[in-house]
Amino acid sequence: MPRYAITTFGCQMNVHDSERMHDVLRRAGYAEAGDPDEADVLVLNTCSVREKAEQKLRSEVGRLARWKRERPDRVLVVAGCVAQQEGERLLKQMRAIDMVVGPDNIPELPGLLGDLALGGLPIARTVFDTEAPRFLAASPPQGASGRAPTAFVTIMKGCDERCSFCVVPYTRGPERYRPSDEIVAEIAGLVAAGTREVTLLGQTVNSYRDPLGALPAAPGASPDDPDESEFAALLRRIAADVPGLARLRYTSPHPRHLTPSLILAHAELAVLPRHVHLPVQSGSDRVLRRMIRRYTRAEYVARTRALAAAVPGLSLSTDIIVGFPGETEDDFAATLSLVREVGFKGLFGFKYSRRPHTPALRLADDVPEDVKGARLSRLFEESEALLSAHLQGLVGTTQEVLVEGRDKERGHGGHGGALWSGRTGRHEIAHVEGAEELDLLGEIVEVAVVRANKHSLQAELTEAARAAARPRQRGGEEPGRPARRALPVLSAEGG
Repeated sequence: MPRYAITTFGCQMNVHDSERMHDVLRRAGYAEAGDPDEADVLVLNTCSVREKAEQKLRSEVGRLARWKRERPDRVLVVAGCVAQQEGERLLKQMRAIDMVVGPDNIPELPGLLGDLALGGLPIARTVFDTEAPRFLAASPPQGASGRAPTAFVTIMKGCDERCSFCVVPYTRGPERYRPSDEIVAEIAGLVAAGTREVTLLGQTVNSYRDPLGALPAAPGASPDDPDESEFAALLRRIAADVPGLARLRYTSPHPRHLTPSLILAHAELAVLPRHVHLPVQSGSDRVLRRMIRRYTRAEYVARTRALAAAVPGLSLSTDIIVGFPGETEDDFAATLSLVREVGFKGLFGFKYSRRPHTPALRLADDVPEDVKGARLSRLFEESEALLSAHLQGLVGTTQEVLVEGRDKERGHGGHGGALWSGRTGRHEIAHVEGAEELDLLGEIVEVAVVRANKHSLQAELTEAARAAARPRQRGGEEPGRPARRALPVLSAEGG
């Protein structure tokens, strides 16, 4: 039986794509290798959003040249956004690569590998499925030891926004939406297998429109609002049709589609946690115009304030780019003031980098690299201060935590013993200590927060939660190990 391995660069969408490749290859008779060096087929699933993506790939392919020389029959596959972006150029530039496959061509992977095994030439397959979109469903984990508390479900792909800095429309194509029946069926299957939390995925996830036309208009939806979509209607259908789902998250939304109907859904649907990640990119209207973000700072603030008012205790996180072409010190100061004004409890910050095929290439990259670095450091200082104050304010409170698995490290904060780890409804990471004898995987437990770490909370089970918890079964598979495969991830950048 041939063996394969997957190494993943990039965002949650790339991780999700890697999971689908795992399913496709397993169904075709491949077995996952314990070590990538032992694989017969190695897939590099790439990201092209940030700078040096191609350099990272070139370095990894160079490292694998010896792996190929040891056994010339081994197959090296490049998938993902760099594959879509570069196509056949990769085959010409890096002779060690045998196949280049785009995100929409994942279902074809076993057949393409079969062609190579029969003596076929290296191939690039990077065709968008615009006329007949395909969405691969996750395979629910099997058996009691296969519990996976969290899962990702793709509801749309591609992007029509055309932000001037972003390569995604080129690497993922135009927006295509998945039928609502398929989405609900996949989520129902996951929940039946033990999944408690689902995250809906899409490049602009809240622009969703049902190709079936089967969703009734959501309360609060205005047909005259150009920013309106059917995303709130989809959330309501999932909540109604899959009542066993404990939490329903989504990423990444666009601020334009944070409409009254979506805000009302957050206020009325208990399944939606009190956290939203809403990329803003800049706090300067001048920079937002150059980015082609299609909203103003005032509009962003007004919509987030309306959401926070509708959902008391809600937390917001965001994405921000520093050093965009033409960004002045005043522009950056406006971004810092926005961070303080909104009060983000989490932030992903990036230095602007020129990406191929983007409109921003026509702008001079005129912010020096050292200035970009200094601004990014100042941005993180501001963000860290907000997060620290937020976490400190939770000490002494009780929170509900969905336990996702065991900590990779023992003895967080200087304390011995294995810890359980999970997230609160507001997405704070919580380490639960003193419960190693209990099986908490997939449970939503009440904890008392005992202290704040730099980026997480330290907590203990309340007495009521301890009394209700199941004892850990001895022997067999470690219950703290979720069934979701631990795909190697080399970068946490956006995809």
